[in-house]
Amino acid sequence: MAAKRVLLTGFTPFGSVAVNPSQLIVQHIAARTYPGLAITAEVLPTAYRESEVRIRSLIREVQPDVVLSIGVAQRRDAISLERRAQNRSSTTIPDNSGLLLTDASIVPDGPTVYGATLPLERLHAALNARAIPVEFSDDAGAYVCNHVFYCASDEVARLGLPTRCGFIHIPALAGTSEYPGLPLDTLTAAIETCLLELVRG
Repeated sequence: MAAKRVLLTGFTPFGSVAVNPSQLIVQHIAARTYPGLAITAEVLPTAYRESEVRIRSLIREVQPDVVLSIGVAQRRDAISLERRAQNRSSTTIPDNSGLLLTDASIVPDGPTVYGATLPLERLHAALNARAIPVEFSDDAGAYVCNHVFYCASDEVARLGLPTRCGFIHIPALAGTSEYPGLPLDTLTAAIETCLLELVRG
């Protein structure tokens, strides 16, 4: 059986996030091999335009079976399996390029939302079995994380690919912010657990 092609992305530090655990996780996974998986791993810039261009380009180049993007949501205390991406970018802080978007559509006349196509119930069960705190989320925010999730889903739809697409928010890295967060080992184990579950289809 051919290895499943996975496009895995994280983000650079931004704003008050001096250490972005999604970047550390992606770099860790990129340095390893996983049976049944051919992983293309990349750390995206935390910037609307640049990240959109890159994620769309990667999907065209890799033609992945799965797109899994991860980002940090510092206030959360569990691994958040995002159920949907909304066609809206609107936050009170600019991205790393200095761009501030307020109630802006990501794709004019695009769908209001794209639903995740990852097997979220199975991922939830797999994380639960390892006693890793996990939850479902219907709000991926309106910053660059949601932007990338929406753009990835949109590119898959435009190309007519059978690619399964989703986004996972992780808590802060413990000890790096005012929020409790989780240890890097736990955060990494959570994403590895999801990746290995995806080998099953």
